[in-house]
Amino acid sequence: MHVAVFSQYHTNPDCPATSRHYSLLAHLARKHRVTLITTRTWERQRLTQQFPWVPEGVELRAADVPYENRMGVARRGLAFGQYAAYALREGLRIDRPDVIWGISTPLTAAWAAAQVAAWRKVPWVFEVQDLWPSFPISMGAVPSRWAQRQLFALEKSLYCRAQHIMALSPDMTSYVENVLEGSAPDASSKTTTVLNGTDLELAATATDAAVEALRQEQGLEGCRVVLYAGTLGRANDIPTLLAAAELLSARVPKLIWLFLGLGYDEPRVREAAARCPAIRLVPPQPRHAVFNWFRLAEVSVVSFLGMPVLDTNSPAKFYDSLAVGTPVVVTNCGWTRQLVEKHGCGWYSPASDAPALAALLGRLLEQPDQLAAAGQAGRMLAATSFDRTTLATEVTAILEQARGH
Repeated sequence: MHVAVFSQYHTNPDCPATSRHYSLLAHLARKHRVTLITTRTWERQRLTQQFPWVPEGVELRAADVPYENRMGVARRGLAFGQYAAYALREGLRIDRPDVIWGISTPLTAAWAAAQVAAWRKVPWVFEVQDLWPSFPISMGAVPSRWAQRQLFALEKSLYCRAQHIMALSPDMTSYVENVLEGSAPDASSKTTTVLNGTDLELAATATDAAVEALRQEQGLEGCRVVLYAGTLGRANDIPTLLAAAELLSARVPKLIWLFLGLGYDEPRVREAAARCPAIRLVPPQPRHAVFNWFRLAEVSVVSFLGMPVLDTNSPAKFYDSLAVGTPVVVTNCGWTRQLVEKHGCGWYSPASDAPALAALLGRLLEQPDQLAAAGQAGRMLAATSFDRTTLATEVTAILEQARGH
């Protein structure tokens, strides 16, 4: 079977990114022919050279389309359009695929996949990583009501045209099914939740020796470490975390709150670190190294603004933390809160409430046995439910089934 994959942002474990699809493509390419249509955006951001840029057996078609998180709305829109045009052209040039896998975000990548699928008369599977256009609209990036209506109409048409839809969280799946209600005979049969997951093989490299070496290298012996790892973006409510870190530092001796990553609020974190010794900004780390940082921490925080659209998120850092036995505090009210409370592997703190977050973390750091128990519960959950090797088998089966229709 020949699978054409439309993904604007390809990463590998040398990059400071989740590299979800690297793992899935590696599994898929062992059995099927795979052509990846993407961009070179992340290739120049590799921090190490330990992994091939694409897995063995994957044919690469890559456009040189610049993109950065700091770009404004117009510049981002141009990048989205440039990739969509490239993907359309390459999708018509490659050997006819048996099935197409279109990955959003952005929505324009899925649109290009749908167009090529229609022209070449092949089925396509839509993977929903974030809810577009709901997310950019909620963040104020699309102020025009007319443009909002057009984007929502496009979203629904793509759901209807896809042979199958994979969503990265149960809340995303529910959203898609609600959009499809009345337009598809049985929306639930057309959707599958395939969690973001984590790479357990890489998590296993965070050994006692590796973590102790990192602790000494960073001068963190005897420190109480809290970690936020991921994008320092506007949606991540970084100002609340910084305020909580300063409040917590007055309560917990030798506290160090690590902020690992890049993004819009990086200057704000740098300024806070300059005035508060308990706050430290860590440069982005390659995917294969980030697990040492998670295991170094006693607890990690996965933070978002209090918006319903963000409650559906399926952030890689959530899974990565649990995979190494570090419990998680989440700040959204969606499925991640339900999961950590059900399995006893984390806690909930209300979004944008720095005093509440600082108070919760203060109590937890006074109860190391509770942290250890929650960490062990998280590690067991990751082993049984979050393994990307298992998830890759599920994705492959979905693509194979779609091809058969």
